[in-house]
Amino acid sequence: MLRYRTAPALGLALMAATAFAAHAQNAQGDVSVTIYNDNLALVQDIRQLNLPNGRTRQEFPDVSAQIQAQTVTLGGSDFGIIEQNFDYDLLSPDKLMEKAVGQTVTIVRTNPATGKEITEQAKVLAANGGIVLQIGNRIEVLRDDGLPVRVVFDKVPENLRARPTLSVTLDSDRAGTRPVSLSYLTPGLAWNADYVALFDEKAGKIDVQGWITLRNNTGTSFANAKTLLVAGSPNRGGGGGYSNRWSPPGGGSLIKAGTETADRERLGDYYLYPIAERTTIANAQTKQVSFLDVVGAGARKAYEYRVGWLQTIDEPQSFSTVLKFSSSAQGGLGDALPAGTIRVYMRDARGQPQFIGENSIDHTPMGSELAIKTGEAFDVKVKATVAERTQLSKTRWRTTMVYTLTNARPEAVTADLVQGGLDWVWNDTKIVAETQKSDRVSSDAAQWKVAVPANGEASVKATFETKW
Repeated sequence: MLRYRTAPALGLALMAATAFAAHAQNAQGDVSVTIYNDNLALVQDIRQLNLPNGRTRQEFPDVSAQIQAQTVTLGGSDFGIIEQNFDYDLLSPDKLMEKAVGQTVTIVRTNPATGKEITEQAKVLAANGGIVLQIGNRIEVLRDDGLPVRVVFDKVPENLRARPTLSVTLDSDRAGTRPVSLSYLTPGLAWNADYVALFDEKAGKIDVQGWITLRNNTGTSFANAKTLLVAGSPNRGGGGGYSNRWSPPGGGSLIKAGTETADRERLGDYYLYPIAERTTIANAQTKQVSFLDVVGAGARKAYEYRVGWLQTIDEPQSFSTVLKFSSSAQGGLGDALPAGTIRVYMRDARGQPQFIGENSIDHTPMGSELAIKTGEAFDVKVKATVAERTQLSKTRWRTTMVYTLTNARPEAVTADLVQGGLDWVWNDTKIVAETQKSDRVSSDAAQWKVAVPANGEASVKATFETKW
């Protein structure tokens, strides 16, 4: 049974096409790129064009391969736009063979025994799942037989581009060189923040470096570009109205939203993070640029566990280990924090930084209080037990809970124990008795700060009245 190779597997020598692509220069002009968080960028490219008088077709190579053609605008003087086309049929061995169907190409075979090359003219009959050729009076299929074969093309077809190209038909009122500003939206460019935090538990301090991580998957490089990053996601798609994103109480990393204004440029309700120097954003590249460097901000470790409802938990559960700090200007990180991932490290006994966990944050205003869960505590656990449950009436129940906390660490800890689900249905749950005073941190949850001695245990007992 014959096996067919695709055009790339044949090792096609593109000849004129390869030389054309290899020596082509980047045609972009003065490029500015504004990049949003949600895989969207605005590209503004000012090029110097020598326009003749009257109607002419101008080509703009090196635009994004994912350009949204409907967003293209051209700015300049003394011309009008008649028509614009985006040529996205890009040069490749497969595309060359597809475009060559019905045309004559040159086939060069090398005899592996003698090294002699044999050249023949062949008409391409098909390039669908394999290459079918007519050579003289015979029909031949290029096979995967290991013999060296290459195909030589005289030129690149006019409708096949080595680079993504926008072509525009202009009607100019005068001849001469002038700046023309091309702008468009494109997916394929995105960024997020990455944070590296070094926590010193004894000192109660944290050092934080913030990095902008920039990714380019547009199929095009942007050379020496002025780059501006926008922390925010503009609404797209024409959806009307608004939405309130709801997350379960206790979820996320933001304890309290800040009310301080960061010393950064803003665009509407978005913060801007410009990259100080021009930079080349290469295709298929991930680039990192520092934007935050804070030493010695206040931080502390906490233990937290949330019981979802008034129920028995048969097996003791680990408390979450949480790192708490502020983005405030006084004693905190002193900046608005764009969304990203915070990775936390601590030094071991040998002084080496070791990774202890990570978590994500949303866009966070300056002055906020944050709690980053880094993992589960090995030695600090809790077991919740329904000690008694009594029906008071058809609609009222009384439930007594006992929470047993254990600590295998050589030092005492204070653990934040939260009972959640208190407004799950009727929002009328009451705590009628408790061995330690709780704080009602929300309508849904009560919290006890429980001191647990070193290598010991502690307990909290509470009685609730509910409609369930």
